[in-house]
Amino acid sequence: MNPEVDFYFKKSKKWQKELILLRSIILDFPLSEELKWGVPCYTWSSNPTSKASNILLIHEFKEYCALLFFKGVLLNDPDKILVQQTENVQAARQIRFTGQEEVLRRTANIKSLISEAIAVEEAGLKVPKRETKSYEIVEEFQLAMDNEPNLLKGFQSLSPGRQRAYLLYFSSAKQSKTRLSRIDKYKAKIINGQGKDD
Repeated sequence: MNPEVDFYFKKSKKWQKELILLRSIILDFPLSEELKWGVPCYTWSSNPTSKASNILLIHEFKEYCALLFFKGVLLNDPDKILVQQTENVQAARQIRFTGQEEVLRRTANIKSLISEAIAVEEAGLKVPKRETKSYEIVEEFQLAMDNEPNLLKGFQSLSPGRQRAYLLYFSSAKQSKTRLSRIDKYKAKIINGQGKDD
């Protein structure tokens, strides 16, 4: 138990009992408790000199609290309790809880998933990355690249990760005028071979 993380469990108004119960289940495993991204994160290392791997974290939302397994897509889930947060999340999966009884009822599932998540790290398994060509190119961006060869050339020169970031950003806008505005804003960066956040 890491005292630096205690505040997270004390500050919760709606899910405090559930979060404390989840913490106690997790701490039965040989995991280190750290604070990452402002939430309790549990890491594992095969030996003290190697870099620790993120296994899972606890987080809370308005409607539920959850455990998030970083490589959840690789875990066996016969009871179908793991949830993909959004369609763009490739590796992570959540178990969501809306009450203490639910945590207690799923304790065996939680322990099994934690054990398996540690085994996945021990085995060095990796989540295969989704290929960039499988991401949607919105019509507005395709037209812009068709009409501006420099834009197409710049986009093709970007790393796959930078390409995906742009494609996700452009496609997440619901209205065409917003997509056009976003494309216009980032054209120069794309032409210059820069990522969205460079």
